[in-house]
Amino acid sequence: MKLHVPRRILVSLAVVGLVLIGGAVLWTTGRLGPRMTHGAAVKATYYCPMHPTYTSDRPGDCPICYMKLVKREPEPTLQVQSSAQDRSTQSLKDICYLHNCPMVQQGKPCPMLVVAKEGEPVTCPICGTHVAEAATPTERKILYWTDPMIPGFKADKPGKSPMGMDLVPVYEEEHADHAEGVAVEGYAPVLLTPQKQQLIGVKTAVAVRQPLTKTIRTVGRIAYDPELYQAQQEYLQAQRTAAEAETSTVPELREQSTRLVESSRMRLRLLGLSDTLIDEMASWSGPDQSLLFADPQQRVWLYATIYEYELPLVTSGQTIRVELPAIPGKTLEGTIRAIDPVLDPQTRSARVRAVLSNPEGLLKPEMYVNAVIEVDAGVVLAVPTQAIFSTGTRHIVFVEKGQGLFEPRDVVPGVRAQDLVAITQGVAEGERVVTSGNFLIDSESRLKAALEGLGGHQHGQ
Repeated sequence: MKLHVPRRILVSLAVVGLVLIGGAVLWTTGRLGPRMTHGAAVKATYYCPMHPTYTSDRPGDCPICYMKLVKREPEPTLQVQSSAQDRSTQSLKDICYLHNCPMVQQGKPCPMLVVAKEGEPVTCPICGTHVAEAATPTERKILYWTDPMIPGFKADKPGKSPMGMDLVPVYEEEHADHAEGVAVEGYAPVLLTPQKQQLIGVKTAVAVRQPLTKTIRTVGRIAYDPELYQAQQEYLQAQRTAAEAETSTVPELREQSTRLVESSRMRLRLLGLSDTLIDEMASWSGPDQSLLFADPQQRVWLYATIYEYELPLVTSGQTIRVELPAIPGKTLEGTIRAIDPVLDPQTRSARVRAVLSNPEGLLKPEMYVNAVIEVDAGVVLAVPTQAIFSTGTRHIVFVEKGQGLFEPRDVVPGVRAQDLVAITQGVAEGERVVTSGNFLIDSESRLKAALEGLGGHQHGQ
């Protein structure tokens, strides 16, 4: 007997079969393939415009500067969720983990640091400047855990700070470097994102040990000094009189001639001659005529002005180079013989006397020249001049500690030369200092220190 099935029942069975087959295909695809999620499904995040590292899952005020939090718009790009095993096998070119946490804690990177294999040096693809090198935990000893946003806060184990941020390990060698600049009154470490560093134009340079040569430039003139000429003549005459009085039987005559020699010598000292130069004059047959006029093949005297702050760098015996404005390209060299013992109270400068050769008779009395003195400062630790921020009472530099953290340091500067300044205390060789944007970093550091001083460590609660 032939069974008759209605047509509509057959159509219903066919539809149910197609639905079951499609569901099975979708279920299989979901099990085997990666799950795709859209960035818009991420929970809303709020951040502080002045302190982007602080985030919250709800609107409110920033606990640092009390500004209104701003909602961070989610990125519309698709993200592929993969297992931990798949992520560990992916290369740095394929994946870069970004977190809101400002520091790194046991494999949790921040926006400044790229996840790297042990011992593998990498350059951050975000800012393109920070180079990190991963190290095994056995290579460095952890002294304590801290929060860079709270100076002085320490903990003996990882966890959360009073501000709710992950604690950062401080290693033994980092503590040694950090100890130099811990106590900087009125300043606090500053944490800046790469975007903020780019916005304020932060640039850095490495403190290196190198030779420095200080160039002192001044204006001089060829001496025309009748007063000194007369003083020399009086001194030589007193010397001869004293020599003749030595054979005299009158004690008063010998005493008077001795006082005359001492007074004439004192006058030469007040006019700027050194004791060595005065002793040398005792063998002269007469005063130096080059103080009145210049003859070819004879020496001439140069008077150059050196300011007070440059006097410690100038000594007798140094070489001085002279350039003649009247004859471009012509230079002469001489030797510094004496420095005036008394400063000019109006210009705060002292006169340097140097002897120049005048082989062609080009130098004439009262002729103005440009003088240059090259001072060898030796091999010193130097940083660019722009790195030092002078407050009037102290000199501050900001040292980049890595991962966006900038630490204030109180330094002692030395010789300045070639757009560089020697650092005698406060910065170690190889450390990177801020050379541009330090004015804004200084303002941020002072503001942060002031807020911490008002609220203490309770501002994060």
